[in-house]
Amino acid sequence: MSNQAAISVSSSLNEVRYEIRGELAHRAEELERAGCEIIKLNVGNPGHFGLPVPESIRMAVVENLRKADAYCHQKGIFPAREAVVMQFQNRGVTDVTVDQVIMGNGVSELIDMSLRALLETDDEVLLPSPDYPLWSASTVLNGGRAVYYHCRPEQNFLPDPAELAGLITPRTRAVVLINPNNPTGAVYSKELLQAIVGLAERHKLVLFADEIYDQVVFDQAAHQPLAPLVKETLCVTFGGLSKVYRACGYRVGWAVFSGQSGIADQYLHAVELLAALRLCGNVPGQWGVQTALGGLQSIHELTASEGRLGESRAAVMSAAAQSRYLNLVAPMGAMYAFPGVDTEQLPQFDDYQFALDLLNQKHVLVVPGSSFNTGYRNHFRITILPEAHIIAEVFERIDTILEAYVGQ
Repeated sequence: MSNQAAISVSSSLNEVRYEIRGELAHRAEELERAGCEIIKLNVGNPGHFGLPVPESIRMAVVENLRKADAYCHQKGIFPAREAVVMQFQNRGVTDVTVDQVIMGNGVSELIDMSLRALLETDDEVLLPSPDYPLWSASTVLNGGRAVYYHCRPEQNFLPDPAELAGLITPRTRAVVLINPNNPTGAVYSKELLQAIVGLAERHKLVLFADEIYDQVVFDQAAHQPLAPLVKETLCVTFGGLSKVYRACGYRVGWAVFSGQSGIADQYLHAVELLAALRLCGNVPGQWGVQTALGGLQSIHELTASEGRLGESRAAVMSAAAQSRYLNLVAPMGAMYAFPGVDTEQLPQFDDYQFALDLLNQKHVLVVPGSSFNTGYRNHFRITILPEAHIIAEVFERIDTILEAYVGQ
């Protein structure tokens, strides 16, 4: 056996967490290798749950494969960027051009590049708590400091603009909004967004709008795009094919720079430089963008009350309501629910231990709520993508674990 010291790991990873695909997911793989069938509710991956990419999008990619052999422009192919511009025009943003759109290998890559081009050491980014942990990780890895504004369960996971205002310091550079929200399913009203935009404009903060779930809304909820509301500062909107169009594996996302974009020429050039360093985004997948944005929006059939996602959401809400131990703020958008556990009945509840017990004993994989940078440990996230009968079975297993805790 070698006496050589182990290779050390960069200290920049000390504050990085991503339990969505972390130790619990590794444990699930071990159980699968041992022959167990695991119900994986940790990732919002539509194709895994029988929700395929629309055939028209797939055929657009196939028909253009011969055009996809070479690198494209670092910002992406023109038809894809033009389609995004047209979508923004339809949403009331008429001054965006293709030069203000960058295509990337999913939204994840674009988030990293946008923060890398912006942040100096210890610059602050205002992030929601709970957040999608990629935002926190990208902030930290690029030398910044994550400062959280709370979106509390008792406020339906909506932020308080007054609290957010109190967190702004001379080091604050940006505000991140995830709407519809992952992990909570909250959908922000126009009035709430206008209040936050006003803060950002007064302090000249960049607004990052993560709108990857923009058309995944339920009941009477309506998604208000942020870009049309922003006039006096820079807004960067992120979207992609992964969720609305169920094309996670295509790895196609886009970032759109709007608002007072004239103040951001150097910043946009910096993001383009980073885009050029990785040469270009996935070219085959980009050929599906024009068809996706211009064709039938089949997501609306899925989110209707009688649609597949509508029925699954209803099953989650029904199961949580029937449980003696769970409470749930109804998810109004996105592909997740964020149930809470009644700590009066289970005062020693710990979200990670629960997730581990649920996995080991009942073969269901969920994500502990604290993985989303919360200050509490009595929530967990599940995706609502499975069919309703699977969701009902999952909650029976959850209640069995919680019932066992009561007897301890």
